Amino acid sequence: MTELTLRLQEGDTETAIAVDQDVFTIGRLPECNLYLPFAGVSRNHARILKTTEGMWTIEDLGSKNGTQVNKYLVNSPQELHHGDVVWLGNVNLVVLLTNPASQSTSTPEYASTSDTNEQRTILHNVEQLQQQWIAADSKDGNITNKDKTIARLKDLVDIAKNLCAAASIEEIFSQVQQVVFRYLDSIDRLALLIDVNGRGHLELVNAATRNVSQQQHLSADGSWISRSICQKVFAEKVVIQTGDTHQDERFASEQSILVKGIRSAMAVPLWDENKVVGVLYADANLSSYHWANEGEEELSFFSALANLVASSVQRWLLVEKLKTEEMIRHRLERYHSPAVVQQLISVGALPDGRLAPAESEISILFADLVGFTAISERLTPTAIAQLLNNLFEEMLKEVFTCGGTLDKYIGDCIMTFFGAPEPQIDHADRAVTAAKGMLARLKHLNANNFWQEPLQLRIAINSGKAVVGDVGSSQRVDYTALGATINLAARMEGVCPPSECVISEATYAMLSQPSDFQEMGDYRFKGIDRLVKVYQTKLQPVSTIISH
Repeated sequence: MTELTLRLQEGDTETAIAVDQDVFTIGRLPECNLYLPFAGVSRNHARILKTTEGMWTIEDLGSKNGTQVNKYLVNSPQELHHGDVVWLGNVNLVVLLTNPASQSTSTPEYASTSDTNEQRTILHNVEQLQQQWIAADSKDGNITNKDKTIARLKDLVDIAKNLCAAASIEEIFSQVQQVVFRYLDSIDRLALLIDVNGRGHLELVNAATRNVSQQQHLSADGSWISRSICQKVFAEKVVIQTGDTHQDERFASEQSILVKGIRSAMAVPLWDENKVVGVLYADANLSSYHWANEGEEELSFFSALANLVASSVQRWLLVEKLKTEEMIRHRLERYHSPAVVQQLISVGALPDGRLAPAESEISILFADLVGFTAISERLTPTAIAQLLNNLFEEMLKEVFTCGGTLDKYIGDCIMTFFGAPEPQIDHADRAVTAAKGMLARLKHLNANNFWQEPLQLRIAINSGKAVVGDVGSSQRVDYTALGATINLAARMEGVCPPSECVISEATYAMLSQPSDFQEMGDYRFKGIDRLVKVYQTKLQPVSTIISH
């Protein structure tokens, strides 16, 4: 009976995998019989089958990069022979058969893959590299091995302690910089790139050079970094190392690498659990020819370090996110109901803590206190402030109940709108409902001696397009609505009778129950070169009394 073993070669390490099933799957999915979490390997890449005659065949399962046997693409089930080399993306497997019938036990010339490997296996598995650095070099002897392993473990513990104590990203990078330049003599520059906003875009957060005098020459925009290498590491969760980009045919098409003068480079993902949060990148202007022998060890250390850095960076990102959310929450709660604030934060609609101006379909509402000038003449400034604070607090409850947004207070006037930042198809109905609620609430407050004399409101509503978002300077920003729709609503307030609400023809056309309003007439307003039809209604007391 012929038995099949696959030999997986990774750098200087070889692993033997026994094929102990008649149907043996290979791929990037953990449930495959042979799990290969490498770039270029598809989730279900290939399948090995044992025939009724006891022979072994391999077939491709529709993989992206194809399956090759001895450099020939597999288009249909192909018989495997002793010494065959199977390529799956950048991974190779050597076929070993025991008791092969009429097969040569010697390994054919094409099974020697060291030269090909040097060119193809630029990509390495992260977890194996991290463990590989801790294990000592077997040729150093048992005592040396033990001492070296203990020393490396101690270094990792010390590094982890220092990183855990780092409170800022600058402190984290400072620790990394010291360790890297102490251990790795072959690199000149170091960079830490992080996906700060979690949107798949790497940002350079810090960089350093071995030569302190050259630190000022590092461009702050990271133009000296190979973005193609970093993006590949980030997207594919692989480690990349090259000792000489000019001689490495894999980078022949990367003109930017040659232009930037990068001769040797390595990059590893900052991999925390199942998420890549950034990339640790290092390069040099000179070729690192010793990497042909020692590169695996240095890359293993770099990868193990990156794993520790990833946890610190993830913790820093979480702290920064909480700080940003708290700042955003405090600012937005001035404008929106708590439910809307939570929604905005949860969907991540606020990059950099701002809502970018955007055109929206909204209904704008102005509510003005009738006779405020006369009232203020009889009150002290402190009493005026108390009156407005109490009144605005009550009126804003109706706005937030209907999902509205507070734009601003203009003296004794409240400016609010509906339909932004979250789109609301029924924004006109919401605005009218809020207006009715405000008038009914004020009527109830007057009946309970809210103020020393009855108060009245005038409310005007208009609907249409407006630009809504954060507007202002770097020192002060206001969330507001701009445009002709707002200007008309402000003008309409002047023709509104006390304790009533007027709406424009645009708002009237959007209402689900327009019969609540009656035509008031056509008006011409300052700055508007057309007649505007205005509707009004005298709002009766609502049947349900609002209680507090």
